[in-house]
Amino acid sequence: MAIGIQAPPSAGVPGKKRWAMVIDLRRCIGCMACVAACKAEYDVPLGVWRTTVKVKDTGTFPNTKRHFMPRLCNHCDNPPCVRNCPTEATYKHEEGYVLQRYERCIACRTCIAACPYNARHVLPGNRTRVKVGGVVDKCTFCEHRVSNDQLPACVQTCLGRSRIFGDLNDPKSEVHRLVATMGTVTLKPEKGTRPQVYYIKPDRLSMNQGDAAPVSAAARSDAEAFYRHNKGSRFFGGVL
Repeated sequence: MAIGIQAPPSAGVPGKKRWAMVIDLRRCIGCMACVAACKAEYDVPLGVWRTTVKVKDTGTFPNTKRHFMPRLCNHCDNPPCVRNCPTEATYKHEEGYVLQRYERCIACRTCIAACPYNARHVLPGNRTRVKVGGVVDKCTFCEHRVSNDQLPACVQTCLGRSRIFGDLNDPKSEVHRLVATMGTVTLKPEKGTRPQVYYIKPDRLSMNQGDAAPVSAAARSDAEAFYRHNKGSRFFGGVL
């Protein structure tokens, strides 16, 4: 296991694993099951999170839309948290994980300031059920589960199958196929961190209720009934 920044980027390196996650924003329904699973897996205290789902409302009533944006550590191939940690408590694993060595952490918060994704937090020092406290913590891609051939807790519990996890270097993996074919994007690529959490953006036209016509007989029947009961097309003009 390489310590500190010594582990070179493994994405695309033959014979190496590179664990990565794809988040399909078209499928996320904002159920927060991933957040609850992560909290339960690590006994994450109130007020801090290893993973979150940001919620944003757009439009003007009644033509509104709610958007969901799952966030977590991006397990970067060029992690600024690792470079800036003065005690090498944060290190990059040879398979791509960015992990913590709690016994070295002095909670100086330098890594928190260095992370452009706001993906780190400080655990309170007065925890009773878990001994780890008073140190910086973050998402680990559930390394302890993956090393035992299990999926990360958030991926395992995702109801809409929005989160997909796997070895980016394996041509047969779903993660590899999605990144290669779906035009995925990463967060803040201009920072040069080479993040390994990839997002599939929703098709704006298909997500726009004002422009997308009902495609099935049942959907069209529902829309027509809605218009009858709501006196015309004031709510969803132009759909039919």
